[in-house]
Amino acid sequence: MDHPLAPISNPHSTALILGSFPSVLSRKAGFYYANPQNRFWRILCTLFREELPTSTQAKTEFLLSHHLALWDVIHSCDILGSSDASIQNVIPNDILTLLKASSITRIYANGSSAFELYMKYCYTKTGIPIVKLPSTSSANANVSFENLLKAWEVILQDEFK
Repeated sequence: MDHPLAPISNPHSTALILGSFPSVLSRKAGFYYANPQNRFWRILCTLFREELPTSTQAKTEFLLSHHLALWDVIHSCDILGSSDASIQNVIPNDILTLLKASSITRIYANGSSAFELYMKYCYTKTGIPIVKLPSTSSANANVSFENLLKAWEVILQDEFK
């Protein structure tokens, strides 16, 4: 299955958040983190003290206004439903081309799968270390919203270095 979503980035993006591959709901909606149970948008909006954007355009503008880029490590793979554990036959996205078209110097993984996939397929090409953050997925429900928020605060700390 091919990745159906374009990356969100522009020349002013300084940080990249990487997922693994869009969920079934995200693929159907045609946008990242469309599952309302996923805490991605709530975490970022809480960090930046902004209202939760409701439209695709507003979410895109939110990310770009904070110099954030968003994409996934995988360009194509075999996957059962939304299960990262089922991913096989990975072909990675061209992360290096995205980096060259931006000002990205920091990369964050939304969960262990994104981290491991980046390290396996992308790190030797990009040379940029990746920070593993706990997944915002509802499948990671054992991590509370408060603990997620605390871990994801590194994005803010890095922003003001």
